[in-house]
Amino acid sequence: MTGVPAPPPTLDRIDRKILHELMQDATLPVTQLAERVGLSQTPCWKRVQKLEAAGVITGRVAIVDPVSIGLGLCVFVEIEAADHTPEWRASFAGVVADYPEIQEVHRMAGEVDYLLKVVVSGMSAYDALYLDLTKRVPCRNVTSKFSMERMKSTTVLPIDTSAT
Repeated sequence: MTGVPAPPPTLDRIDRKILHELMQDATLPVTQLAERVGLSQTPCWKRVQKLEAAGVITGRVAIVDPVSIGLGLCVFVEIEAADHTPEWRASFAGVVADYPEIQEVHRMAGEVDYLLKVVVSGMSAYDALYLDLTKRVPCRNVTSKFSMERMKSTTVLPIDTSAT
């Protein structure tokens, strides 16, 4: 991505209520969603479609507890880039996209260039990912930080439902 990001779409109070309700439970039938936000079904559904078309709603997913499916190790990986060229960034972006275990990648300000969130079954799985990743993309430094306990995890954003 290059350039200045597009301004966010203007959301009224009803749009924000819709988003709040869907972030809590995306399986709500339109009838219940409409009732909760004070609309009839058709206008509510049209607003949901508009929010999807505008890229405000980017998807609807089931949130799964990683431990319950054998992915009990969460690792935060700090990466210092080997260099800061567009070519290195493009290569890095392509490589990290190949790993489904890498859940998030953030380009950071400060001493660390990138922060990755990795979810794997255990230490040997992480070690294999680490070895392969560092073989495929040159890095100045890679630091792994292992999560001991997930104390809070949410996908619900703090949206103000009273704003107009």
